[in-house]
Amino acid sequence: MSSIIKIGKKEFYNFSKPYVIAEIGANHNGDMNLAKQMIDAAVNCGADAVKFQSWTPKTLIAKEEYDRNQKYDDSPKKHFGSLKEMVEKYYLREEQHYELKAYCDTKKVDFCSTPFSEYEVDLLEKCQVPFFKVASMDINNFQLLNYLADRGKPVILSTGMATLSEVDRALELLAKKGCKEMALLHCISIYPPAYEDINLNNITMMQKTFGIPIGFSDHTIGFSIPLASVALGSCIIEKHFTTDKNLPGWDHEISADPHEMEIICRESANIAKSMGTFVKVVSKAEQEKKMKFRRSAVFTKNLKSGHVLTIDDLTSKRPGTGISPDLIDQLIGRKLTVDIEEDMLVKWDYIK
Repeated sequence: MSSIIKIGKKEFYNFSKPYVIAEIGANHNGDMNLAKQMIDAAVNCGADAVKFQSWTPKTLIAKEEYDRNQKYDDSPKKHFGSLKEMVEKYYLREEQHYELKAYCDTKKVDFCSTPFSEYEVDLLEKCQVPFFKVASMDINNFQLLNYLADRGKPVILSTGMATLSEVDRALELLAKKGCKEMALLHCISIYPPAYEDINLNNITMMQKTFGIPIGFSDHTIGFSIPLASVALGSCIIEKHFTTDKNLPGWDHEISADPHEMEIICRESANIAKSMGTFVKVVSKAEQEKKMKFRRSAVFTKNLKSGHVLTIDDLTSKRPGTGISPDLIDQLIGRKLTVDIEEDMLVKWDYIK
């Protein structure tokens, strides 16, 4: 398995500048004009990709589930009618995939989506998505993993609800089927999760365990947690996105709005750039600063030539262009070769 994942012409690896995915999902609410507005907003925020979800009423949910979930009553703002009615309204039709892909091409942003069946894998293949994203719910869906593994595209796999052994099995299956580039997204499949359940240190653990690119699929409110993940080396950030958190629908409330997404895109790049290396380096700018801010040995009083220096004759003050304060002990007991005025910087030429 590769430690690098290539998405289009870009390469991503742990601690690189993150690839930011604005997860529109079903937040378009079945409205293509709204979907395009969200694409525009994501582009303006600086997102690398916009992602949707590809399913139909038949490929995602069984009849028994429709019959059992006739209506969601927990939040009238977010839901309407029966589960079947919502799925029917929110799913992307085949022609809408092509429409959104073409629109993303004009906006120079990657179009991608999560397939939930073999039919959607084929559809997204036709849309020339740069990678396949596997939802957390499908980490043990070997039929789906087998189908997309040999497509010659990178696979990004979310790990919500999964044990480490389940993650390992999924990666092993993909690798055996010929998938060469894989990435994992640490994910907590609660909307939103409690902070104590997020366990961002799992990012470091998976980096060490699997040796492949690790990212973060975020379901928290706001932007602090995805940014924190970048400091741990997360090289992919997937964040639900909407233009208005008050819109009806499943995920708007926990999604980032344009203000938050802009911060995520901008500051994640800054954090990644600031991480640097494990080598202590003094930059060119700091070298110049050192000359101004460090101290040099100076004389504390007027002194005559031939005077033997004592500790009371010396102190240190800015700038740092003279003899370093850590060499003052080497000056004690030496004779002056010239007359000295108080506050002059000590020079080796003045002593013998």
